[in-house]
Amino acid sequence: MNLDWSNRMDSLRAQYHYAWMVVGMGTVLRVTANFVSQAFAVILVVLQQDFAWGVTTIIVAQVLRSVCNALLSPVAGWVGDRYGARRTLLVAAILYVGGMLLLSTMDQLWQLYLYYSILLGLAQALFAVNIPTTVAAWFKRKLGLAVGIQQSIGGMGASVTAPALAYLVSQTGWQVAFWIIPAVGGVIIFSLLAFFHSEPSDRGMRPYGADENDPDPVPADWATAKLRSKVFLQHARRTKAFWNLPFIHFLGCVGHSIVIWHVVFFATTQGLSLAAAAWIVSIYTMTSVTSRLFIPILADRWGAKTAMVVPYFLQGVSVLLLFWAQSPWQFYLFAAIFGIGFGGEMSAFLIANRQYYGMGPVRSIFGFQHLGAGLGMGAGGLVGGLIYDFRLNEGAPVELFGLFTLGGGSYDLAWVVSIVASLAGVLFIALLEPTSRVLIPDWEESLPREAEASPAAT
Repeated sequence: MNLDWSNRMDSLRAQYHYAWMVVGMGTVLRVTANFVSQAFAVILVVLQQDFAWGVTTIIVAQVLRSVCNALLSPVAGWVGDRYGARRTLLVAAILYVGGMLLLSTMDQLWQLYLYYSILLGLAQALFAVNIPTTVAAWFKRKLGLAVGIQQSIGGMGASVTAPALAYLVSQTGWQVAFWIIPAVGGVIIFSLLAFFHSEPSDRGMRPYGADENDPDPVPADWATAKLRSKVFLQHARRTKAFWNLPFIHFLGCVGHSIVIWHVVFFATTQGLSLAAAAWIVSIYTMTSVTSRLFIPILADRWGAKTAMVVPYFLQGVSVLLLFWAQSPWQFYLFAAIFGIGFGGEMSAFLIANRQYYGMGPVRSIFGFQHLGAGLGMGAGGLVGGLIYDFRLNEGAPVELFGLFTLGGGSYDLAWVVSIVASLAGVLFIALLEPTSRVLIPDWEESLPREAEASPAAT
């Protein structure tokens, strides 16, 4: 009887690997941690109305947040590789709750920059790097499906958060809303982190899809994890992909940050109400679910280099529709198409890392890619604001080549910059190495023998 029960349990463990629990927890963690940042387009309108701050003044807060996130992302990956993702995420959770509660007391501009940009920017860096890389660490096979599920469902957050935040603010005011969000979100995050293990070996397990030829799961001490990460990075830095992927991420984020930071405000200047304009965010987030799911799966099968081209191209050309958008249905049509490119743009990087670097400790590499992404988000958002505000109160806008307008409350040139950045990303994707082989298969030969086994920071 005991033998039958044991066999049943072994069968269940094989069929329902804990890795899938990690996918589910990572998805909920991502949605919760990104509740406010995904709805920044709504916050822009709310703060501009309540404080009468200029668009660029408020955009600077998001720029600083993106720069803070960018600069700290390599550090976030470094810390996660050496001390474990769960410990790192606990620090992020404390910063998230504290920063949001402080934000609810804001009455000066400097407080927006300190609480939102710096404290929450640091939390975002820790979350953004260590949640998806932890999910990836639990899979040797079906990584594309796991990443696709986590990216697609996690990315749906803005489809809920934008209208939810708009409704919450309208019912309670932004101060109370910014108190409710961390109170509920904090409970969710801390509860899940109790079960969100950094590596399979933390539970004495192998990654999903590992076979008998893979090393036994042996949790590594911090010194060993630090040594492995250092040696791995020395080898990885010699590859072109190490430098090219962050720049590709930079271009993609410039392309979509101009849109996602400004499109709600732009729609309100075209006569849409805030409630109607908020649905633009919901629509492009919902349509992004398809590419967030399928691009990682296709990248896993066809190679990340091939799969990345289509979303970058679609993200760029869809912005052309904004030159003529005036009525709600036109904005919603744009959002539906843009979302497919936007969702796929960011979805293949974890797959590319696996194809280029195998099962190595890639949190630091992913952190460098987020450095490019964060700088791109900040640069794109700031450029959009500066272009809109240029000569707004100093005279007539400037006509360029008789095709589009610079300044004076016009986003024409901003949309052009968005298109060019996304299409430039297509070019640099073409320059990547083929993904058919691991670029540094023998990096562990540079390690001492005792550090060669598959590690885990607990």
